[in-house]
Amino acid sequence: MAPFRVLILEDDAILALDLETIVCCWTDAEVTACRSIAQARKAMTDGFDLALLDIDVVDGKSYEFAESLRSSKLPFAFVSGAMQDDCPETLRDAAFIPKPYTQRAIESVVASAAGARRHP
Repeated sequence: MAPFRVLILEDDAILALDLETIVCCWTDAEVTACRSIAQARKAMTDGFDLALLDIDVVDGKSYEFAESLRSSKLPFAFVSGAMQDDCPETLRDAAFIPKPYTQRAIESVVASAAGARRHP
């Protein structure tokens, strides 16, 4: 089976590294961290099993990117300091982990996506 792949969209380098560390300590995932939506779109050609998205990044809000992930049936979760109620109505039911996040919250999302991948 191909490795579990995680995309992290986070423009704060320290938070991106922290998220990557949590993901990699919990699973043997291959992680790609992107600072911008433009970088994340380019990285998507590699295919991912899960995306962790900050809402406010250097080149705007990630809502449209999240909508494209949803259309592609790719699991994602917002990991953001923004308010979940500020999300467009079509995304309010998306997994949402508020900052400051806990390691357990990140692990739970990763476990859910990894489990769904292994048990279709």
